[in-house]
Amino acid sequence: MNEFFTVSYRVRAAAEAAQQKAEAAMARVREITEYNQQKVLAAFINNRIAETDFGTSTGYGYNDRGREKLDLLTAEIFGAEKAFIRAGQLSCGTHTLSVCLYGVLRPGDVLLSVSSTPYDTLRSTIGIDGGESDGKGTLKDFGIEYREIDFTENDELDYAAIEQEAAKDDVRMVYIQRSRGYSLRHSISIAEIERVCEIVHRVNQNAIVMVDNCYGEFAEKKEPTQVGADLMAGSLIKNPGGGIAASGGYIAGRADLVDLCAYRLTTPGLGLEVGATLGQNRSLYMGLFHAPHVVGEAMKTAIFAAALFTELGFKVTPTVDEERHDIIEAICLENADRLIAFCQGLQSGAPVDSYVTPEPWDMPGYDNQVIMACGAFTGGSSIELSGDAPLREPFAVWMQGGLNFDTGKIGVLLAAEELAKRNLLK
Repeated sequence: MNEFFTVSYRVRAAAEAAQQKAEAAMARVREITEYNQQKVLAAFINNRIAETDFGTSTGYGYNDRGREKLDLLTAEIFGAEKAFIRAGQLSCGTHTLSVCLYGVLRPGDVLLSVSSTPYDTLRSTIGIDGGESDGKGTLKDFGIEYREIDFTENDELDYAAIEQEAAKDDVRMVYIQRSRGYSLRHSISIAEIERVCEIVHRVNQNAIVMVDNCYGEFAEKKEPTQVGADLMAGSLIKNPGGGIAASGGYIAGRADLVDLCAYRLTTPGLGLEVGATLGQNRSLYMGLFHAPHVVGEAMKTAIFAAALFTELGFKVTPTVDEERHDIIEAICLENADRLIAFCQGLQSGAPVDSYVTPEPWDMPGYDNQVIMACGAFTGGSSIELSGDAPLREPFAVWMQGGLNFDTGKIGVLLAAEELAKRNLLK
């Protein structure tokens, strides 16, 4: 291929065909990226971000102006009444989502998921993990009931069922997981979220719509809070951290709901008034600034992967020409050997820990062994090129990230080449 990396003729030929088939989809991504990058720049200018905002605080963190302006900046970017963004205090996406659930829901409330069962790690928070977390402080322990609505046979949101169930008086929160998790259902678009919000707010004035926005930030021109979602949350080692934030999460939405989440994060009476930034402000500002561009690069990497593995005879979702609503690409590899080979090949193209061989292991929070490829500058960062999957049917890998397309493409090619070396291609 060039003087640095070598791939077999079959993979190289498939890559050349894939690149041509991907061009139209990549052009659409570039247009979205430009729009979102300008939106973020305008918000920085409007909020008069200054070098002095990158300072640090310790102890209680009272009067940390940089932290306060970062919250205002985040709210403007996401079109929300209020927001807060934290590194350290919010440890990961699951923690951030849990802060929202515990902050807003009260005993006797019903949490209604309209996007089927949430991602594996959140099931313990809710108390639907088969009883393993009973008595450990789950929502179920606090008398909060969980219900869910599955997708239709045509992989669509069941709007009729949503209207019927959301109208019930005890439903307090309608929950949407935008991304697919470890499933092959489609990722939910902003247009679909807007329709759910319209239905819920029409039939139940007491119910709020919350969106797990992980992997979806900046994938479209609007965010859920700009189309009616009352609350949304996400992780900073995914899209909005831009590959720079080393940890954390954000919560955005209606001011009263964000305040409830803040009281859960710290304590009633303190809320967002405390929380030392410990030198993290600069990386959060930089990450948020770079995020639209990095998300665009990740989406181009996903598009190329879809085109390449289609050329090689595998089923992928989304397909190369489908509209995308997050950065994830699922590739159906059909058996464990191919799945393991893909992840090990992907790892070999990482800038960090390329020499490491990923192996399936019993990862906390999952029912099956999981294999993960992630040679990242930030541990577990899935805005950096990564691929992971539980070893179970349909033996698909969920690939995401790529700080820039040029290196993301190499990682995808080396994943395909590893299958070729082991005679695992179709």
